[in-house]
Amino acid sequence: MITDARANAMLTAEYVDGDLISLHTAFSLTGANEVTGGTYARQAVTYNTASGRARAIAATESFTGLPAATNVAWVGTWDSAGTTFKGMSPNGGLEKSYQVDLTNDRIYCEGHGMVNTDRVVFQGTTVPTGLTAGTHYYVVGTTAGDPDYFQVSATSGGAAINITGQPSADSTVSKLVIETYTGAGGTHNVTALSHAL
Repeated sequence: MITDARANAMLTAEYVDGDLISLHTAFSLTGANEVTGGTYARQAVTYNTASGRARAIAATESFTGLPAATNVAWVGTWDSAGTTFKGMSPNGGLEKSYQVDLTNDRIYCEGHGMVNTDRVVFQGTTVPTGLTAGTHYYVVGTTAGDPDYFQVSATSGGAAINITGQPSADSTVSKLVIETYTGAGGTHNVTALSHAL
């Protein structure tokens, strides 16, 4: 077991002031699919003190001059030189732990706050069998009577996907918001970005 103090120290060592963040159109394990064109540039960030096994950016970071027809789906993190890719987080979502009910193909995620048609993504060493890490799915099957459960579909309003295997303990689920900028010179704000152990 890693103590909270040790987890906070690890986060402080890994995510440091001056790290760069980037915008991406699709998921990648290598930092690919980064937005290009216009006057887009990676932004340096400052972090709050690590606490509660998480370290979040201290202020909103604004990306200006986005090119026309840009979709922003993911936020990447790099070292201050911009050469070492550290990972990416879904735009507009916070990573949450969850459990899987294989019998009913349901995801249990207490207080998830998602509604039918929301996009979600799964990440981690192993995601539930039947799903693919970084692929966006649509929430289906949420009910007022069971607000902590939902199912996922490949299409909005579609049939629930058959989930046949459990994820690894480090797997998370997040809401994913894809923002589209139709005109040149768009501005995208990253208001929340947190890394957790």
